[in-house]
Parts: sequence; structure tokens; C-alpha cells
Amino acid sequence: MTDCVFCRIAAGEMEPQMILETESVLAFHDLNPVAPQHALVIPRRHIATLDDTVPEDREVLGDLMLAGAEVARKLDLENEGYRTVMNCGHGAGQSVYHIHLHVLGGRNFSWPPG
Repeated sequence: MTDCVFCRIAAGEMEPQMILETESVLAFHDLNPVAPQHALVIPRRHIATLDDTVPEDREVLGDLMLAGAEVARKLDLENEGYRTVMNCGHGAGQSVYHIHLHVLGGRNFSWPPG
């Protein structure tokens, strides 16, 4: 998908500040952070939204979550706490239609969010 910014990152056409790379996912610092630490974890393969996943995507979805925890450790967030968020659709705030996990930390968060 040439118009998808995350597909371009996965293809190596753009070089964000990487945190983690595996066979199935990439993690990098968000260009527009909303917290002192804000990373994104994306699958290398394009999946537009969580609603577009199928049972065969279980492994990549698990990889996203495991990578999120690894990113939190790499950013030294595991002791103070962090939040992971995956938005699905415009009404939830999804602006890039390639599923991605936000890893947020470095400040206190309130509940409920948003």
C-alpha cells in the first residue's frame, strides 16, 4: 500500500527513530508524541483496523502486545507504569489505517481515558 505511511516505514522507505525490529513488527518513536514517552508498534504486514483481523492474525496480534511490553522495558517504563492503546476507526481517533499499538509513559494517566 504505497499511500500508507506505516507500510512505507515497513518497506524501509522512511526511517523513523527505531526502538525494536522483529520479523513481524516494528516499534519506533511517535513523531507527534502525547506523552514524554510515546512509541508505536506496527505489524510489517498491512492490516487497516482491528476489525479487519481474522483468526489467522492471532500470532501477529500477540507479537504486537509482546513487542509493546519490550518497548516499555527499553524505555524504562515498567516500574512506573505505562499505557497501551489501539484505536479502531475514526470515532476512536485512528488516523493511520494500519493497525498500531501506542505505548505511552512518563506521566500519570487518568481514567477513563479521553
